[in-house]
Amino acid sequence: MSRELYFLRSSEQHILKDMVKLANIPQNHKPSTYIEFYGLTTKDLGLYAMVDNEIAGALWSRKLDDNPSQMCLAIVEKFKGEDIASFMMDQFLQEAGALFESVCIDISSKPESLKFYEKFGFERENEKSLLMIKKLEKKEVFRPSDGYDPTRWMD
Repeated sequence: MSRELYFLRSSEQHILKDMVKLANIPQNHKPSTYIEFYGLTTKDLGLYAMVDNEIAGALWSRKLDDNPSQMCLAIVEKFKGEDIASFMMDQFLQEAGALFESVCIDISSKPESLKFYEKFGFERENEKSLLMIKKLEKKEVFRPSDGYDPTRWMD
């Protein structure tokens, strides 16, 4: 099984249109908020995972206002249980640290994912909230050499 990560580019909004259906979008938010004009500003950051040349998932964020950058995570059903989310999260948090002070994710639509985010250092905004926030460390970004090339385009 070959796994690779790629940056999400503005020209790849079609990936987000498919992935947003699987993502943890808060019920009171429009999915279009997280995909329209994606990648056209430095307030957007994302990546997607390919497994054997098939899109397995995407993890992206968008800074919508003065709050932490809002994350979305989607895994294709076929690849659940394959550790794709952790594979993406490790790299995403390094990349996000270069741009943002913190990131957040609203898990109200998927409360069963609480332990997953806690494993990566996310904390609840408050005891009753399902908004998870992670303060990010500013440090040098390490990019694996096996397929993770930010200058590489998908054909």
